[in-house]
Amino acid sequence: MNDIPERIPTACPSCSPDLETVHEVLTEGGGTLTVRCSECSHVHKIQPEREREVTLDVVVSQDGESFSANVTTPADEPVEVGDEFILETEAVLSTVRVTSIELEGHKRVEEAPADEIQTVWTREVDNVSVSVTIHPQDGSRDDSRSITVHVPGDYEFEVGEIEEFGDDEFEIDAFVVRDTVQGYDRDRYEIEGDTVPAKDTKRVYAYDQTTSAWSAW
Repeated sequence: MNDIPERIPTACPSCSPDLETVHEVLTEGGGTLTVRCSECSHVHKIQPEREREVTLDVVVSQDGESFSANVTTPADEPVEVGDEFILETEAVLSTVRVTSIELEGHKRVEEAPADEIQTVWTREVDNVSVSVTIHPQDGSRDDSRSITVHVPGDYEFEVGEIEEFGDDEFEIDAFVVRDTVQGYDRDRYEIEGDTVPAKDTKRVYAYDQTTSAWSAW
């Protein structure tokens, strides 16, 4: 009875067959509710209205690969780019973020009710891969290199902070956010103290801080 309230308005066959009165929900079973009228205490059964549901096709992108799954949701439930939800299948249980919504005819929109959607495109955000461009300490860009770090989606990067991943140690100079995320007023952040969760990060730019200088040789 997780989705059933403790009290519900419905007609009472004893005292108000044509009007709704408040009823106390006693039990649920077999698709019916046993209720008691608050006006006359008459106990009877009702069949509650059920929301119409639809099954959505969901494509999940995960570390460069993708797979398809299905989710069931109320037909009038709005789905919007940037929404996050838990996807549970036999093969995976993870949090995903909506990156694109496709309607019939391959039309892409930012938001639509579930019953109008053909495919929901998503990205797994529980654990993510973030690209980091590391510049030499002398500021030269010619010998810059790129690495990929694997972190929880909520892991936070901060401009000015020093990070260590394996043999790599670097100071964050700036970061760029993903095109599909909302709530940011610009794409690139480079002021000391600026922060971003890994799941929103497109790329991090940093300066090498390893104790032994490296080169392209």
